[in-house]
Amino acid sequence: MSRQAWAWLCALLALTLVAMALSVSVGSTGWSPPWVAAADPVTWQIVADIRAPRAMGAWLAGGLLGLAGALAQGLFRNPLADPYLLGSSSGAALGVAVCLAWLGVGPAAADWVVRLGVTGAAFVGSTLAVSLTLLLARGVQHTLRLLLAGVVVGVVLGAFSALTMLLVPDILRAMQAFMLGTTGFIGWSGVALMAPVAALSLLLALGGSRALDAMSLGDAAARSLGVSVGTVRLLLVAALSAATGTAVAQAGMISFVGLVAPHLVRSAVRTTHGPLLVLSLLTGGLLLLVADTLGRWLLAPQELPVGVLTAVLGGSYLLWRMNRS
Repeated sequence: MSRQAWAWLCALLALTLVAMALSVSVGSTGWSPPWVAAADPVTWQIVADIRAPRAMGAWLAGGLLGLAGALAQGLFRNPLADPYLLGSSSGAALGVAVCLAWLGVGPAAADWVVRLGVTGAAFVGSTLAVSLTLLLARGVQHTLRLLLAGVVVGVVLGAFSALTMLLVPDILRAMQAFMLGTTGFIGWSGVALMAPVAALSLLLALGGSRALDAMSLGDAAARSLGVSVGTVRLLLVAALSAATGTAVAQAGMISFVGLVAPHLVRSAVRTTHGPLLVLSLLTGGLLLLVADTLGRWLLAPQELPVGVLTAVLGGSYLLWRMNRS
């Protein structure tokens, strides 16, 4: 890793610590620093049981999406690839819609058992969607076929999600929260689930990072360098799917984080895929953490959906980059 990459790594870690401190200081009534809340047992319990896991969960979900975005752009050799390219988001949305329709969940439902069922349905739906994409693409040997299969699966499952909402209109508001993205339901159990998935996905990604460098020259060049392209691509698709499915299951469909995070890293550091993956994870986590804090603070006690903020900020950044180039 170059000195510039190390400098950005240290800067991102420092900014993450600052953003984490600010995040746990923002509540439904606005600014409330933890050292002030420590004097009140009730407020301190809110900080420990609600704000802290939400801040950590937002960072982990953003990190998973940032890592998945870097993997998708490396695998498909396309800077516009995002984590949802294999149909995982549409599968998760369909899983949530079917679960809500089956359980009869209203917009005010907050029962932990129901929440766990919705989270599980989102993850199962995401996993099945990626599996269907791999089946239609006949494996991972052909990148273009995999890409087309993912687009088709995403469109078809998205249509089924819309049909489910049309048939059961009572779930519209609950589905809206999922579609716009929210970190409000993430607790310590969600953090405990996302942390090992993030670690495992990062290890798998780093294990294939040198192969990704070779595959950026084309599959034929990678094979000539001794890379088992099919095996590496399968492992990286597994890491991409696990990271995306877990993040979507916990935080909903948050847009632009996975797309923008690798672009931010590349605009700051010229590096190979190994450091890029680590820095994209840290950047994605920081982006979602900042967006979540702003969403709770700007219109407190009302809360802006974090997915709306990430779309506005991410879209504005990409437009600015397009203008400059």
